Amino acid sequence: MKDINDLTITAEVVKRLANTPDPRLREILETLVTHLHQFARDARLTEREWLAGIEYLTKTGQQCDAVRQEFILLSDTLGLSQLVVSQNHRRGRQRSEQTVLGPFFVDGLQPRFSQGDDIRGPAVGDPLYISATVRSDGEPVVGARVEIWQADAEGRYDVQSEGWSPEKSYLRAAFTTDAQGRFSCWTVLPKSYPIPMDGPVGDMMRATRRSPMRPAHVHFAIEKLGFDRLVTHVYVEGDEFLESDAVFGVRSSCIGRYEKHAPGTAADGRLIGTPYYTLLPTFEIERIPS
Repeated sequence: MKDINDLTITAEVVKRLANTPDPRLREILETLVTHLHQFARDARLTEREWLAGIEYLTKTGQQCDAVRQEFILLSDTLGLSQLVVSQNHRRGRQRSEQTVLGPFFVDGLQPRFSQGDDIRGPAVGDPLYISATVRSDGEPVVGARVEIWQADAEGRYDVQSEGWSPEKSYLRAAFTTDAQGRFSCWTVLPKSYPIPMDGPVGDMMRATRRSPMRPAHVHFAIEKLGFDRLVTHVYVEGDEFLESDAVFGVRSSCIGRYEKHAPGTAADGRLIGTPYYTLLPTFEIERIPS
């Protein structure tokens, strides 16, 4: 087609996608082109602004490596991650709600811990005992794989440490639920923390004068064949950043009670010489219809 202009170009691009063999890929690309072109029109995008956007995305990609995913962080802070999660995991009122995976999840982590183990490693912070139950329709889910991960009391994840490797991981573990659908471990009380601000996402947050803070939380990912995978957080009740989470991940049902205890004998029989906390959540996962 000759004499394409700013109004006719969209239809021509969509037309040239017509022979895409995969119908779903064709649908996604057609929708992307249509909305992307309309965005440029609505914003009256200049060439300088277009180039700045290209440079920004280039820098975002250059910030990514094997343990840091700046593009996921960008998606999180624009609310796209939680939007996609929510529309793909609409659950009933009695089910645990889905939240964002976040940029610090490590895929393929091999179990190195048993029930009740201490996963703190070199991390400092108030001791926290987690004893959780996984259920579905009121019944325990036996043999579910549960991964947990969190930041330390200074707001840093293990993968942010120089020289990190999976063998050196801490505050991160994989468990299997027992005959009662339970798993447990010792970790540290989570603290609120800022998202990484040393890359392009930080530039965007400063330019828009947004708070980079995330409320204190522990991540959980629970999966078993035949069930919809649950990825969620348990946030600390009363945290000052619950209403302004930088990645829009807070749900009322995901706020948990981290109860403080005086020094003494903990629920698992361990003697604790300092004040410590407990978290006793129940996660309700949903069966995939057969």
